[in-house]
Amino acid sequence: MVRIQITDNEAEQRLDRFLKKYLKRAPLSAIYKMIRKDLKVNGKRAKEDTILKAGDELTFYIPQERLDELTRKPRKQKARRQFRIAYENDNVLIVEKPWGLLTHGDSSEKKNTLMNQVCGYLQERGEYDPAGERTFTPSPVNRLDRNTTGLVIFGKNAASLRMLTKLLRERDAISKYYITIVSGNFAEEMVIDEALAKDAETNTVHIAKAADAGGEEAKRAVSIVRPLERGKSYSIVEVELVTGRTHQIRAHLAAKGYPLVGDSKYGRSRQGIKANERVRELGVTTQLLHAYRLVFGEMPIEGAPSGFEELSGLEVKARVPEEFERVWSIIKEE
Repeated sequence: MVRIQITDNEAEQRLDRFLKKYLKRAPLSAIYKMIRKDLKVNGKRAKEDTILKAGDELTFYIPQERLDELTRKPRKQKARRQFRIAYENDNVLIVEKPWGLLTHGDSSEKKNTLMNQVCGYLQERGEYDPAGERTFTPSPVNRLDRNTTGLVIFGKNAASLRMLTKLLRERDAISKYYITIVSGNFAEEMVIDEALAKDAETNTVHIAKAADAGGEEAKRAVSIVRPLERGKSYSIVEVELVTGRTHQIRAHLAAKGYPLVGDSKYGRSRQGIKANERVRELGVTTQLLHAYRLVFGEMPIEGAPSGFEELSGLEVKARVPEEFERVWSIIKEE
């Protein structure tokens, strides 16, 4: 038999979810069979939905060699750091993601991701030891598309990650603001409260019609759009995301007649195509969308890791990319 003790970074999760992360090389069938026959928590049989606490002892009734085989981690190559640090304390790291970098890995890229770069940075600083962690990895609580730049929030430990994830779901706890360049003269603040439905075949979303607004794939989406700077045919706008749906900003603004310049997926109107052709002449082949500002509300005291009070009222800004400023300086008078 083999005994392990649950750490702070492993606590407050279901037994089966812990085992899925810990026993990286075990199939699901083997994990649930182990729960039924080869595992005890604090000396007793436990169900898969048992919530683990720090200090709990897990006893595996299998040889050490077998456990080593199931928990063996793949070797990771170090990813070159490309991000800037916007804010950091003992619990939280907020970074500026550059254009073209994935937040998480996918089937096309597993090594060079923002998450791997952040883990490498924290490892160098001695704040994260992958060899000493069975299941926890510093992770982002918000996600930006590959071609969206700007602020991404990471939790450095499990307690901070849980609290940040909870706060992100609450209205006014963390307000997220983006800036982008749209086609059209955007003059007044607009609140767009339109449900979005997914189209899996095209990997796009669209404004839900009354017929499907209550369907499983249609979800309420709210964007508050404010003009920041207006040119003759183009505008810079700020978008406050009240909800955070896939492609929300792009779909909402295109539906209201203000497609993002460079957005070939949603800028299919005559106006959008003309704008895309113009910025393509300037070397831009994708939308210029930048997560540039985060504003934290009053932080909770109860249940929050120590130091979270530092975030109350905090405003974090990311620098506007040079490409964004270059394009705007050219097209604003056109």
